[in-house]
Amino acid sequence: MATDRHDLRDRLDRATGHLDPPYAVVDLAAFDANAAALAERAARKPVRVASKSVRSRDLISRALATPGWRGVMAFTLPEALWLVRSGVTDDALVAYPTADRAALAELAADPALAGAVTLMVDGTDQLDLVDSVTAPDRRPELRVCLDLDASWRPLGGRVHVGVRRSPVHSARAAGALAATVAARAGFRLVGLMAYEAQIAGLGDAPPGRAVLGAAIRLAQRGSYRELLARRSAAVAAVREHADLEFVNGGGTGSVAATSADPAVTEVTAGSGLYGPTLFDAYRAWRPTPAAFFACAVVRRPAPGYATVLGGGWIASGPAERSRLPRPVLPAGLELVGTEGAGEVQTPLTGTAAGTLRVGDRVWFRHAKAGELAEHVNELHLVDGDTVAATVPTYRGEGRAFL
Repeated sequence: MATDRHDLRDRLDRATGHLDPPYAVVDLAAFDANAAALAERAARKPVRVASKSVRSRDLISRALATPGWRGVMAFTLPEALWLVRSGVTDDALVAYPTADRAALAELAADPALAGAVTLMVDGTDQLDLVDSVTAPDRRPELRVCLDLDASWRPLGGRVHVGVRRSPVHSARAAGALAATVAARAGFRLVGLMAYEAQIAGLGDAPPGRAVLGAAIRLAQRGSYRELLARRSAAVAAVREHADLEFVNGGGTGSVAATSADPAVTEVTAGSGLYGPTLFDAYRAWRPTPAAFFACAVVRRPAPGYATVLGGGWIASGPAERSRLPRPVLPAGLELVGTEGAGEVQTPLTGTAAGTLRVGDRVWFRHAKAGELAEHVNELHLVDGDTVAATVPTYRGEGRAFL
């Protein structure tokens, strides 16, 4: 492992020696291997790219060029419209309900966009908002997907395991909403999504926390069994009112398990393309780290310490250590507990800190995938020990969707 890290550091340093930190890279061999592995784990069911986990049109297109990948799951409607208009995809599912009136007006005014973009809904108030922007008789039918809450609610619902998403939890509620959508002019119900975040987005082997890991695995097994039955019943209830084109589920952490559900027709993945640190805590499959960012050592504040400029690229989620970037190259570096990763400087300690000199690079991995791209205008694509191409991120193209 030490030799592998040394070789990786040497290769990344040689490829980017002409660049001044901070900058971010994507190792193409690792990215492509992850894309192929995810498609294989999906067992011939299409994999939809979660764009929020990539945030670069070039790399979304690269994933879509991999056999087994099809369509994009966008995180906002303006982003979906942009990806369709720019030719990245003709199949964009918006993962979350929207209240963006300008984007809804743009969607309703263009039949081509209306045929390529699918809106997410979990209640009639979202339909009412769409109608308030453009009346049903003044627009083409808009494609709609129902968001089924995939959280687990054992003990008669007194316990909630999962994230707080849709209010539609039961098969009966899904069928009732489907009937309402089907009866409304100006909408066409085409899909159902159920994202099991407590399985797909929660590592089951947190480092140094064996008891917690065992508890997570127990909860995930129970949740999976319950969801298999409930999702199947919900799909059947919805299909009484609409011919569904797709049933979407999963994420990087559950691609194989979700694909095994007969009710699911496609899965979504994105984080596994970059392999951020949060996915080091999964037992079933761990992506090869493909995305890194480099910061320069600018001072030596004391023996055994080296300080880099910047580095405080914190991930979203609960404010805890798991959301901090991790210094990985050279091996043997640690964040300082009293300072963590700072906005303008990050002091580092550990066995390797004493070997670093001003001007050296320290390579970090981000905790979450696509959020890395919010800190840089471009990604340098490394092939072997050279930069094969430099591509813009969403930020680099002047696009800030959230």
